[in-house]
Amino acid sequence: MVLGLLFLKYVSDAFEEKHEALGNEPHADPEDRSAYAAVNVFWVPKEARWNHIRDNAMSPEIGRVIDNAMAAIERENPSLKGVLPKDYARPSLDKTRLGEVVELFSFKIGDRESRSKDVLGRVYEYFLNKFARAEGRNGGEFYTPNSVVRLLVEMIQPFRGRVYDPCCGSGGMFVQSEKFVEEHQGRLGDISIYGQESNPTTWRLCKMNLAIRGIDGNLGPHHADTFHHDLHPDLKADYILANPPFNISDWGGERLTYDARWTYGVPPAGNANYAWIQHIVSKLAPNGLVGFVLANGSMSTGTTAEFEIRRKLVDADLVDCIVALPGHLFYSTQIPVCLWFIAMNKAPNDLRGRRGEMLFIDARSLGHMVDRTHRELSAEDIRKIADTCHAWRGQPEAGTYADVKGFCKAATLAEVREHGYVLTPGRYVGMEEAEEDGEPCMRTG
Repeated sequence: MVLGLLFLKYVSDAFEEKHEALGNEPHADPEDRSAYAAVNVFWVPKEARWNHIRDNAMSPEIGRVIDNAMAAIERENPSLKGVLPKDYARPSLDKTRLGEVVELFSFKIGDRESRSKDVLGRVYEYFLNKFARAEGRNGGEFYTPNSVVRLLVEMIQPFRGRVYDPCCGSGGMFVQSEKFVEEHQGRLGDISIYGQESNPTTWRLCKMNLAIRGIDGNLGPHHADTFHHDLHPDLKADYILANPPFNISDWGGERLTYDARWTYGVPPAGNANYAWIQHIVSKLAPNGLVGFVLANGSMSTGTTAEFEIRRKLVDADLVDCIVALPGHLFYSTQIPVCLWFIAMNKAPNDLRGRRGEMLFIDARSLGHMVDRTHRELSAEDIRKIADTCHAWRGQPEAGTYADVKGFCKAATLAEVREHGYVLTPGRYVGMEEAEEDGEPCMRTG
């Protein structure tokens, strides 16, 4: 409800700002719709403009007024069809409180600076974060913690090309990719966004999240299950970022036994983890790079099907880097998770990893508790992990790579085979060396 109102406020303010600018330009027509489309501004009919909403804030009909406004915006902007919430008039929604939220938005988001895409985007992100915390386990369905998303983006550096997320939630991976391009003085038009989401409410959240930031993304015409109704069947992506749902057992794998995506083996019907891995690999372009989150069990599972798939991925020299993260990062689970990075074409000096090697990073000791149950990675933590990987890949600005006992290790494929294809970083990096404290060792007995 709140995010829908925020979106309505944003599109109305953006429209009014452009409307005013056109009114001050000689020979410009403020009612020319093409002038709005040219700058990615939605056309907002009079009954959907915020001043009309605000004027009716304390009316008992405010719910109906908002529903009509949402319907009008969808009618005038086909790309938003079926996206906006339209049940503000339902009897169970407190109309007094709804009106108070409208007035709060009118007062707090009023000046031109606070209407900027960045500020409104951060407000939207704030609400997503707070709602994910409040939802607890269910919050993980639509929200990946910001520090994890930033780490993934910093690790794969999506400067240009096609960026894909097969389970995109509310769109955090896309937003952070756009921010990365901006922060590194790139052009936003250099990346194109593709995504898919099975949950209808989350799909709408993502559409609104991208629209409020002016990001043009292809999320398909509707929500859909990625395994059973791939909306981008011919896509080959340069970068893939994903946080698939962990350890899903009811993904319908028994109906996909002969699927063409299972190049490295048929994943078990009782766990979708390795189905996600192979779907993601099937979507990579010849020089593609991917980073995704999985439960720690994916690194060492010994079930026959999963072991064989992992063995074939390692022997094909596709696994680029594995990062073990600390626990308590996610709202949906307190278990520790890991990051997988896969590169389709590892080669010397191509910044896609080192052929015949894998990098293992044990970051379980990093991060700080922000409250009693949740941990976050700091900017310094993210930089430490990302720079280590970039140095190993051969990026000169990241410095020279060296193994650090207890933190990182560049292992050959022969070493991985010796460890039975177990990819847990702790197996490779060893124990951190304890610092000498200068105290003599006393022996008794």
